[in-house]
Amino acid sequence: MSLKKATLPVPQFDQITLENLKQKIEEAIQQGQNFLNQLIEVPHTHEAQLDVLSQLDVLENNMSESWGILSHLNAVMNNAETRDVYQSLLPALSEYYTNLGQHTVLYQTFQQVHDQDRFSSLSEAQQSAIKLALRDFKLSGVALEGEAKKRYAEISARLSQLSSDFSNHVLDATQAYFKPLSEQELQGLPESSIQLLKQYGQQRELDQAVATLDIPSYLAIMTYAETRELREVLYRAYTTRASELGGHLEFDNTAVMEEILSLRQEMANLLGFNNYAELSLASKMAPNVEAVDQFLIDLANHARQPAEKEIAEIEAIAAQDGITDLQPWDTTFYSEKLKVQQFNLSQEALKPYFPAPKVLQGLFNIVYRLYGIQIIEREAPVWHSDARYFELEDQGQVVGGFYFDLYARSGKRGGAWMSGFRSRMQMESGLQKPICYMVCNFTPPVGDQPALLTHDEVITLFHEFGHGLHHMLTEVDHISVAGTHGVAWDAVELPSQFMEFWAWDHESLELLSEHIETKETLAPELLKALLDARFFQSGMQTLRQIEFALFDLSIHKLMPALNAEQIQATLNDIRLKYAVAPTTADNRFQHGFSHIFAGGYAAGYYSYKWAEVLASDAFDRFEQEGIFNTETGKEFRQAVLAVGGKDQALNAFVNFRKREPKIDALLRHQGWTNS
Repeated sequence: MSLKKATLPVPQFDQITLENLKQKIEEAIQQGQNFLNQLIEVPHTHEAQLDVLSQLDVLENNMSESWGILSHLNAVMNNAETRDVYQSLLPALSEYYTNLGQHTVLYQTFQQVHDQDRFSSLSEAQQSAIKLALRDFKLSGVALEGEAKKRYAEISARLSQLSSDFSNHVLDATQAYFKPLSEQELQGLPESSIQLLKQYGQQRELDQAVATLDIPSYLAIMTYAETRELREVLYRAYTTRASELGGHLEFDNTAVMEEILSLRQEMANLLGFNNYAELSLASKMAPNVEAVDQFLIDLANHARQPAEKEIAEIEAIAAQDGITDLQPWDTTFYSEKLKVQQFNLSQEALKPYFPAPKVLQGLFNIVYRLYGIQIIEREAPVWHSDARYFELEDQGQVVGGFYFDLYARSGKRGGAWMSGFRSRMQMESGLQKPICYMVCNFTPPVGDQPALLTHDEVITLFHEFGHGLHHMLTEVDHISVAGTHGVAWDAVELPSQFMEFWAWDHESLELLSEHIETKETLAPELLKALLDARFFQSGMQTLRQIEFALFDLSIHKLMPALNAEQIQATLNDIRLKYAVAPTTADNRFQHGFSHIFAGGYAAGYYSYKWAEVLASDAFDRFEQEGIFNTETGKEFRQAVLAVGGKDQALNAFVNFRKREPKIDALLRHQGWTNS
């Protein structure tokens, strides 16, 4: 079946060269700098001031498009050439954005528009965009002068370089490792995993299976490999990646982390904050650092009892095999055995029911039932044969587009994410429709079969799609508050975590499942087992997230900035208080914690849990009114997805729930309460 061509203007990935891309980005930076250099006084008239603001939007749109393509390619098709171009442009890009954030006349222009009586006659989106811009000017050091201003610019440039270095080290350390496996070491692994590891071997021109630190390989071995020594070897390799213990000192992130924390602390002080955690929260929904701390500790107290019961169950089942000293490389292995024993459920038994094409079809069906949106695959140039392009139609009108790049491969950054390529924006030529990338690292297809997903991978797909819908279903035409732009960071996970609930609904699961051979939907006993196992180890999982969140908050609020030993000591201390699962003294989790050292989550990792309260509470309304209630779906779309950063996150939530958020639904969705 041949696809119709994309109706939206999409990037011509088959024609893009790094040289052209570099040139486009350099031109965009130059245009931006020229604009700032020419703006030497605040325009006198209201119209001229608004014109400056709209010119800035156009510049930002051009910049985010060309830079967005390069940073996307750097993440999904990473090689020496792409990385060199990316790294070479970072200093100029950082300098431009620092100049922008500290441009006094531009700031004064925004302030003048804000202070005039006519401000109230602007659209709500414009008003929000201006208020957020004024806040961001202050957080970018617009009030700094002389040496302080210069130092801020140096710090910004250096931090963007260090984040990139951190990310590269994690990717390089992950890819540098592989371990050929004997037949003996493959014992316990399901056939599909063995075939995957053999595929990894073929890619390295070996005629045997190979273990790598890519997540599909690592998880398969930690879950199923009966050879305990192999699990230990892999665990130690994975948890010491990009550290001084990782065997590749050139990828060691120790000094990178220290410098990042030191510079963040200095930046916070320059801006008048006590520490970086305070600076980070200045643009978030949570009121202050103490409130976040308290929220996490309260949640940990709820999770403590279930978690202790869960770890005791793992210890008991391991003891049946004569293991009395449970180690971290045992927990996943015995958790899987326990799940099979308690619920007669294994990830492997589920996989044949979740072929990727069926899961996508089911996901699109669910989105149609909730929001009346149709999703149609279109023909468009892509960067890799795994990638595919789709468009969203609302009553026959295309409202946005997205790319899926779902499978793990060499040269691709780990994890899963959504990033915008183009935002919705009113242009002189008409309305620009939003397009985004959604990237995952699922187990790739093996042989001529489609990829078979684990249920965890299905949940990840729904999570990222929630972010994608937030980007694409916006009805705001101002780039700085369209889609996920301008949304408080600790609320941006609301649409994504909210979407995950549909991966747990029995009616949804019928739409998502079809056995690869028998074509039957999820068998009743498997469906029951999956739903019964929903809360399996939710206490341990919650404590793990809280451990990461408290660690992140702690290292960004403790002063002076911590060195490597103190970072480790802080993590050890938090583990001692909150973790129930064992870990090793040489675990260097922090060296690969890209979310906070190379992503946007610094002093913001708590956002996952904060937004989970909102998502659970929002979903609670669907549970009461019908999981596929189109009216409720329409209201969620209008109140949350459509408004972008136009409405404050709390107001958007209240508009949907008609009240402030409560934690009750989250506790119930974790399986800790019945009400």
